[in-house]
This record gives sequence, C-alpha cells and structure tokens, in this order.
Amino acid sequence: MSAQNPLFRRATRTTGIAAVLVGGAFALAGPASAHVTISPPAGNAGEYTIATVSVPHGCDGSATTRVAIQVPKELVSITPTRNPFWTVSKKMEHLSTPVKDSEGNEITERVAQVVYTAKTPLPDGYRDAFDLAFQVPKLTGKTIYFPTIQTCEKGQTAWVQIAPKGADEPEYPSPSLLILPPAPGETDDGDIDPTVADAAQLQGDKAAPSAASTIEKSTDGSSTLGITGAAAGFLGLALGAAALARTRRKA
Repeated sequence: MSAQNPLFRRATRTTGIAAVLVGGAFALAGPASAHVTISPPAGNAGEYTIATVSVPHGCDGSATTRVAIQVPKELVSITPTRNPFWTVSKKMEHLSTPVKDSEGNEITERVAQVVYTAKTPLPDGYRDAFDLAFQVPKLTGKTIYFPTIQTCEKGQTAWVQIAPKGADEPEYPSPSLLILPPAPGETDDGDIDPTVADAAQLQGDKAAPSAASTIEKSTDGSSTLGITGAAAGFLGLALGAAALARTRRKA
C-alpha cells in the first residue's frame, strides 16, 4: 500500500500510539513490581488474550494461602488456567439481562470471581502466577480492573485500590488492563471502528480523498506536483525558444 494513502497513514499513527501506550504502561509497571499485577498491562480491543496475575511476595513475611481475583463486570466470559500447586474455582453471577456470545448463544450467568487456593502455602520470597484467558472488551481507551484479595497464614492484603485520574498510585493498587484500539487491519466483527477508520472508510466514495489531498508536501510547504509542473513549464519555454531561433536562421 502506498505511503501516500491516507488510510495507511492513519493506521501507522494508530500503531505508533498503541506502541507508546503499551510502553508507558510497562514503564509504570516497573516500579510497582512488588505489587500484585496483571500482564501484559494493555491489550487490543476485540483480541483474545491470556493475562497473568502475579503474586510476588507474602503478607508481611507470611506465606500466601489464597488469591481471589474479582472479574471486571465488562467481561462476560473468562477461563482460568489450572496451576499444579493450587486448586481453582469459579464463583458465578446471574445476569439480570441475558447477553449473546460471539456465536449467538445466550448467556445468563458469568464468572464474577476466580479463586486460587494453595495446596501448600506459597512462602514469602517466592512468586507464583495465574493465567486468565478472555476476549478484551471493545471499549477502546477504557481501563478495566481485577481487584485481588491475597490471603496469608497471618493476615491478608487487599489489592483493590483505584486512584482517581491524575492522582498518585495508591499503596495497594488493583491490577488493571488498558484497552488499546483494535490492531491495525483488524475490525470488530466486520464493523469499522471509528478509532482507526478514516472518514473515507466511514462515508464511502462520497468522502474519497481528492487528488490534491494525496500530494506530498515538500519541506518548504510547496507541493511536489507544483515543482514538477514549473520545471516542465521552463523546459517547454526553452525548447520553444530554440525552435524559433532555428526557424529564423533558415529564413
């Protein structure tokens, strides 16, 4: 696809923005590595992903016995992965309004919480991880949270705090995932996502870019077509003058 194509340029901008957002999310996750976190910290809307909830330590030195992960209300379906050192269970929640899944099946309940219970307590100073598979909601720009309660032999830690926008990170932040635009070239079930689509896509041929809008600009702001046309004009004048001189000499 030509780099002059406005759809190509828009997709490139989207990819760059997504990369910056993901990079920033990972940068924020670095200093918070001592917290219970979820990774990757971001995902593309509509994609299927496996997110990992990590528990890096115990509760003030006490071994971890239970990890209860609250599932965001935005997720209708989630599949926890079994861990050989833990038993896993799902707590279900009835939906007041049934919804349809991607295959058209009616869903009347969802997983509200995933609970991992240790067969042998996880000692402080050791980490473990729990994988959750789900489809990222089509809610570009939204952050969804997975509040997690870590229970230990002595005490517990509630990783459930959500800071207001622009505020400093709380002491016990909830694991979270930022929803990015759909991956370039992907659409939501065949529909055009306005976060990555150009007006030309949304409005069809009526909004097709004019020839003038696809002309690349030179560094001084003039158009490549304008420079080429001027050069051709000067060449034509020179050829015309030469032909006139030859005609006069013959006469």
